[in-house]
Amino acid sequence: MMDSRACPCGQDRVRDDAAQWFVRLQAPAMGADERQRFEAWLDEHPNHRDEIQLLQGIWSATDLLPRERLQALCEPPVQRPKRRPLLRYAVAAGVLTVAVGLGLFSGLGSPADYSAEFATALGERRHIALPDGSVIDLNSSSRVRVQFAHRQRRVELAQGEALFRVEHDAGRPFTVDAGNGQVTVTGTRFDVRRDANKTRVAVEQGSVKVQGRDVPVKLTAGLGTQIDAQGKVAVPYAINADELTAWRNGKLVFNDAPLREVAEEVSRYRAKPLRVGSPAVGSLRLTSVFSVGNTDALLKALPNILPVAVRTLDDGSQEIIAR
Repeated sequence: MMDSRACPCGQDRVRDDAAQWFVRLQAPAMGADERQRFEAWLDEHPNHRDEIQLLQGIWSATDLLPRERLQALCEPPVQRPKRRPLLRYAVAAGVLTVAVGLGLFSGLGSPADYSAEFATALGERRHIALPDGSVIDLNSSSRVRVQFAHRQRRVELAQGEALFRVEHDAGRPFTVDAGNGQVTVTGTRFDVRRDANKTRVAVEQGSVKVQGRDVPVKLTAGLGTQIDAQGKVAVPYAINADELTAWRNGKLVFNDAPLREVAEEVSRYRAKPLRVGSPAVGSLRLTSVFSVGNTDALLKALPNILPVAVRTLDDGSQEIIAR
């Protein structure tokens, strides 16, 4: 692909593509195929991700403009400027038009209320740009509800896993509710995974406060914790953020992981759950990398890595047993 940093016309094309993708990301739903095309486009060149982040900044900045001013900015200019600005007029106006059309902004210095719900199907991942400039990457079979008000930003992780990149705003803390606990930040990057009997929190950048039913726990970069079904928050422990968030790039990374945890993780990407046949099998440990889109390859490889076999049960699910 042409290096858009070295070619102005290439940069114009990147900006046009970024604007189109950004508008598409605000829609209620995006199919798995379209999501894959977007992820592939992001990975083609560092400038692609930069342009998306720049548009997110414009989206956030519209909170500071009255609605009338936003509408005026969307009107065609009387005369074409002789020199192109950093972001072409068509790109900026297009993003502002979407903001006005969705009715997300109400007035100068007063962030409007905003609510939305987003979900992913089995095997789907989704990149969500929020009106404050924050971003949510949603993993397979996940669902979030977003509710912004003047003094708070709240997200409920109803199920699944999400990686949050939160735009700093000391006046409006960002809180993620995950059933048996919640995570509160003003600006950082962290991952939350909600399972049936526990919630896991891992921090990649910044710091968060994790609150269960007892004393809150503070996590900084490189630390994680779990909240059990009774709301008890575990003592913080070291995590590898790159491994835990490898799903964003379509990878499952296991580093000396117990097979029971491997089965739980793989089940997130399969229509039927994967189980382990006994505690002894579940204690076996695996180190390997697989694709989230081809978990069958993992099941085929397991008997060649560990002393196990994989059998299919009557209900269509599969079980790992001792060999």
